[in-house]
Amino acid sequence: MGKTREVAQTWEFGNGLRLIHIASPTNVAYCGISIDAGTRDEERGEEGMAHFCEHMMFKGTEKRKAWHIINRMEAVGGDLNAYTNKEETVVYAAFLKEHFTRAAELIFDIVFRSTYPQHEIDKECEVIVDEIESYNDSPAELIFDRFEDIIYEGNSLGHDILGTAENVRRFKTEDALRFTKRLYKPNKMVFFVFGDVDFEEVKKIVGRNVEKQEHEERQESQAKPEGSSNAETPKNLDSLDKPQQTPIFHTEERGTHQAHVMVGRAAYGAKDDKRIALYFLNNIIGGPGMNSRLNVALREHTGFVYTVESTLTNYTDTSTWAIYFGCDPEDVSKCLKIVRQELDKLMNKPLTERQFNAALKQMEGQIGVACDNFENYALDMAKSYLHYNKFEGMEDTYNHLRNLTPQLLQEVAQEIFDEKSLTTLIFR
Repeated sequence: MGKTREVAQTWEFGNGLRLIHIASPTNVAYCGISIDAGTRDEERGEEGMAHFCEHMMFKGTEKRKAWHIINRMEAVGGDLNAYTNKEETVVYAAFLKEHFTRAAELIFDIVFRSTYPQHEIDKECEVIVDEIESYNDSPAELIFDRFEDIIYEGNSLGHDILGTAENVRRFKTEDALRFTKRLYKPNKMVFFVFGDVDFEEVKKIVGRNVEKQEHEERQESQAKPEGSSNAETPKNLDSLDKPQQTPIFHTEERGTHQAHVMVGRAAYGAKDDKRIALYFLNNIIGGPGMNSRLNVALREHTGFVYTVESTLTNYTDTSTWAIYFGCDPEDVSKCLKIVRQELDKLMNKPLTERQFNAALKQMEGQIGVACDNFENYALDMAKSYLHYNKFEGMEDTYNHLRNLTPQLLQEVAQEIFDEKSLTTLIFR
């Protein structure tokens, strides 16, 4: 993505809602609201509520029924979507740029005026339960949540995003309203736009929706009984900025044909500069390239696995670094030995200049290709601005990577890949 398309324009409205806009070179635009409310904001007994509310947003507002919500963007060939993760809920749309006004109004309506009707909950809860059961039937996906549950034991960051079928079946309209009133605050949101729409026009249209929402909020406040409150519950941040040091080796009998294995740990928070070095190392070890070290060692050279990858999932105050692979149960020990050998190589010897430059060239290419996916780019922009009040474009990322050194990479490898600090989880 060229520099001219990475100039972010920002604004903050009187109610605290932040706006970020980047122009794009096509007629397709993306916009949405990113909310600083996710799984880790759930109180005891609310596990799964953030994801539940995301589903139910589409089931009716004060002025629209479910069909009208579904049809509003579809009628002009657009697409309306949403997702929930551990730290945010996002509602967004893709559409031709001339339909921006329509998209913005609909998204405000969904986020601020959803009614979570009980008759729709009664239908949708079984859809969510099916999603949960489908997920439980997929050990290659389930193991990621189970792994975080282990390394973040005792913290809501470890909770499954989908929650449990038992919880979902008992959620009611008042539960959803209580959760959203507590957490869906304008000062905890970002409205994002990636598209060829004039910024002043964006400000005017979003501002109009903000004024309408503020007016409705004042009316609601005046109608409340004295002493009632929608006080926000602070995020459950339990000193997760320090990487975990206690290793765990955990095996669960799941009766699967394959063994599914994860090895990893909690790592650096967003404010730690070493996270860039770990990002670089992660790509070398098991990134998307077929030439990643683990893919070559475990698949190409030995044929032990079909899938192997390493992932780095970033949160505001920590991150999860992990290697995943699936193999025949009798090959688990052999695969773990190979993984250990590859990690030791990075710990014991710094990359040569040639190795470093080759890895840097590959990463720059991967980032450039990834940035050509405009939808993901828009969502990444929103996430960054929501949590860190800034957005760094492609050239900024390149500069961070170019400032790394083989010596720093080795130092990070020695800290994070130390066998004494890694947790291993096996489904078999």
